[in-house]
Amino acid sequence: MATKIDKEACREAYNLVRDDATEVNWVTFKYNGSTIVPGDQGVDYETFKRKCTDDVRLFGFVRFTTGDAMSKRVKFALITWIGEDVSGLQRAKTGTDKTLRLRKYPPFLTGFFLSLLQNFAKEFVISDHKELDEDYIKNELKKAGGANYDAQTE
Repeated sequence: MATKIDKEACREAYNLVRDDATEVNWVTFKYNGSTIVPGDQGVDYETFKRKCTDDVRLFGFVRFTTGDAMSKRVKFALITWIGEDVSGLQRAKTGTDKTLRLRKYPPFLTGFFLSLLQNFAKEFVISDHKELDEDYIKNELKKAGGANYDAQTE
């Protein structure tokens, strides 16, 4: 069965994270049968990490503040979580849901996120809880962010 997307609901959830006027820092997108729908949302990254259990696959759109002494900036991460207990068929389906729609677009744009989640600094595909470490994610976003003035002294 082909995967469907509740585009309007997903777009609304995405916009909550992007909106500086809200406190929402993350949202999950989950499978409801064969349809991808918004899941949970929240402020605290630790709460997001607890949603990434071994028996689920989900997509997370997360806001981080990164930067250095000279410049703080907001960066967004797209996290594809596939738990250790997810079946091989579901693992493959997660990848297929993303790549089926890639053929006519640049490779950094992923599946259903193409029309909905257009602005993120880096995508992570994670199955190990250790890789969800906030410092690791922030460091990777910092690397993707360009200029780094940490080495300079005041």
